[in-house]
Amino acid sequence: MRTGRARGPTSNNRRSQGVRAKPTSRSPTEIDKLVGTNVRRVRLERGLTLSDLGEQLGISHQQLQKYETGTNRLSAGMLCALAEVLEVRIESLFNDVSAKSRGQADQTPDPFSDLHSEAAFWVKRIRSKATLELTVRILKALSS
Repeated sequence: MRTGRARGPTSNNRRSQGVRAKPTSRSPTEIDKLVGTNVRRVRLERGLTLSDLGEQLGISHQQLQKYETGTNRLSAGMLCALAEVLEVRIESLFNDVSAKSRGQADQTPDPFSDLHSEAAFWVKRIRSKATLELTVRILKALSS
């Protein structure tokens, strides 16, 4: 038989009783959720699956999904790796796309930067010299 003073409810009991734990400095924030949403948007624009992108980053698709949903916070290193693999500027992952759709001011200095990044992403995926040459000719004609 145990002796000593009685213990109060444990954190597990608090969770089961519906009491929320105090957020810590390591808890995901609204910014983490915004960045995750933008990572997902860009990933889908690029036609990449969670597994495809996770493999390129060296993480599991489950971990990537946690980043995208804002469940887990992104480290600075992972943020850099994501921007590099997705071929976007890091700051574009912080843009509030919903604010743009509501007509609020765009905070992006160059309104074409996201499109330039996307075009570069697709051009870099071309593996045929003939196709790349044709693409360059088309781009030259369109930019004139």
